[in-house]
Amino acid sequence: MTKNRAVAYQGPGVVEVVDTEFPAFELKDGPGVNPANIGRKVNHGVILKTVATNICGSDQHMVRGRTTAPVGLVLGHEITGEVVEVGPDVEFLAVGDIVSVPFNIACGRCRNCKEGKTGICLNVNPDRPGSAYGYVDMGGWVGGQAEYVLVPYADWNAPKFPDRDQALEKILDLTMLSDIFPTGFHGAVTAGVGVGSTVYVAGAGPVGLAAAASAQLLGAAVVIVGDLNEDRLGQARSFGCETIDVGAGSVPDQLEALLGVPHVDAGIDAVGFEARSQGHGAGAVEAPATVLNALMAATAAGGAIGIPGLYVTDDPGAVDEAARAGALSLSLGTGWAKSLSFTTGQCPVMKYNRQLMMAILHDKVEIAKAVNAKPIPLEDAPRGYAEFDAGAATKYVLNPNGYLPL
Repeated sequence: MTKNRAVAYQGPGVVEVVDTEFPAFELKDGPGVNPANIGRKVNHGVILKTVATNICGSDQHMVRGRTTAPVGLVLGHEITGEVVEVGPDVEFLAVGDIVSVPFNIACGRCRNCKEGKTGICLNVNPDRPGSAYGYVDMGGWVGGQAEYVLVPYADWNAPKFPDRDQALEKILDLTMLSDIFPTGFHGAVTAGVGVGSTVYVAGAGPVGLAAAASAQLLGAAVVIVGDLNEDRLGQARSFGCETIDVGAGSVPDQLEALLGVPHVDAGIDAVGFEARSQGHGAGAVEAPATVLNALMAATAAGGAIGIPGLYVTDDPGAVDEAARAGALSLSLGTGWAKSLSFTTGQCPVMKYNRQLMMAILHDKVEIAKAVNAKPIPLEDAPRGYAEFDAGAATKYVLNPNGYLPL
């Protein structure tokens, strides 16, 4: 049988590349697999030889021990691959196809999928709506930071690139379609970004940078990115964003210095529940509501806030018992008084996959350059996780099978 190597969570702060089972068209017991999913037939799936699979900030939440992820969980939900085996119920994919894999696992058949809400599919996770590869409490579908991975409901879940050679030529950009590019774009769309908008993006990690590039693609007049990390702010400036150091003063005051007014039309939270206060170094304590409250203060009355940043309902490392359960001290009165709109939750990647693919293929956006994508070997995944956790202004792309130039 063909071997398989994968990146697995081994406890807080530790990931290892391990030998694991080759995928089969049936869900088997394993770390994080929902008992109700064990034995589930996946004749509608394909097995991919992974072309590229990325390290995500959402993976880091688990690796830091900030979720209930079990030891041994195979990580990875940002996947691009080549079809090497096709299940008997698959009709429209063939061996050799290069496909994108939206991180939302969705059946394509339930009410939510039919309404385009693929982030909350009703049929793939027995515990609650919504599922993803290699993620805690998401049904136990095995992650894709591996040489090979199973993709269920493949005619729906694995959009094929129209031209193999073109796809491989632009693969560093196209691999961002599995998550961070549509997630950032979703944040911008739900924040109401359009031609002439002023936009504030909280967070200059890969999702924040993708949101900033998306706002530019949507026609924003000015995009301002805030963070505490100067290297990441420099990355935002590299493609034309204005930046603010959120440790240097209040967000509205710094916006006023740039715009003449202390607010923007649209706000985007690309930080999530591990947000820190505005101080630097030892003074930057964790304050999980600080970004949302700053965005409410900095978004104009009648505006909107997109929230692609992750928030959870069970955080073992939270600063207090309320935050542990996802209960944050939000200034909802501010939001109500200003008639602000909020959109949260997983991005429905399928909704945006094709339009963003076309933007990449026709050179309307260079998303890999914007997020500073860097291919590394699968065996270097622990180093990539450590450097990303330390604040590197880099999007690490794992290269399990040698498709990418290193």
